[in-house]
Amino acid sequence: MKNFLNNRIKFQLLLILSLFLVSFGTMAADEFPARPEPQRLVNDFAGLLSGQQVAELEQKLDEFNRKTSTQIAIVIVIDLFGYEKGDYTFKLAEKWGIGQKGKNNGILIMVKPKSDNGETGKVFIAVGYGLEGAVPDITARKTIISEEILPNFKVNDYYTGLDRATTVLMALTAGEFTADQYDKRVEKKSALPGFGLLLVIFVIFMLFNRNHYRTVGSHGGGGSLLGSLWLLSMLGGGRGHGGGSWSDFSGGGGSSGGFGGFGGGSFGGGGAGGEW
Repeated sequence: MKNFLNNRIKFQLLLILSLFLVSFGTMAADEFPARPEPQRLVNDFAGLLSGQQVAELEQKLDEFNRKTSTQIAIVIVIDLFGYEKGDYTFKLAEKWGIGQKGKNNGILIMVKPKSDNGETGKVFIAVGYGLEGAVPDITARKTIISEEILPNFKVNDYYTGLDRATTVLMALTAGEFTADQYDKRVEKKSALPGFGLLLVIFVIFMLFNRNHYRTVGSHGGGGSLLGSLWLLSMLGGGRGHGGGSWSDFSGGGGSSGGFGGFGGGSFGGGGAGGEW
């Protein structure tokens, strides 16, 4: 009788443990969206983009995948379920197998929008093993995240941010320019507003001195008009994030035959993120 009771208790404990493990496994699976069928490179589970915007990004990235075998995926989720943004992105990228097995040439851009309860929006770019040399962490963080994504996300222009970021990632991974060249170009453009401000101050100073020693007349009016036009042209030539400063980078395009599916790529921790 005693042995029977012990066996019954053991059976009940085993049953409870099994149910717990099944429940935990189901909960963990729900935290990460299942890989869609048919598979797609652009997956908006939060309804952040319009249908046309999703289609345009999908066509662009699918065409690039078919030309280079490099897979750049976008996944927009509602919640990270307590995960740190980088950890969540890497786990999801591994779960879906983004990139080609052996080449490990996948990139996942994960976006979690701002929530109604005031939680900040989060974005992270996870880079596969095989592309960490082409897209270093510092380039992903300081330039792609800071220069292409966040300025647009902060004004709710999510499509432009993703479009610009993917264009740069495509160019980097295809070898159109190096990460160092890209970083230097961004630094150069960032320095232009400061230089322009100094030039404007110089022009105003010169006009002031010129008019100070000039008698009032028709010539003075012409000088002021010329200076004003010059000043307006300088102010109008400033850098804007939404103006397509990287429009000279190729962006794929062309007709799409439909994404063939992820190939089982792996990720080793390369990448960077930000919040807005």
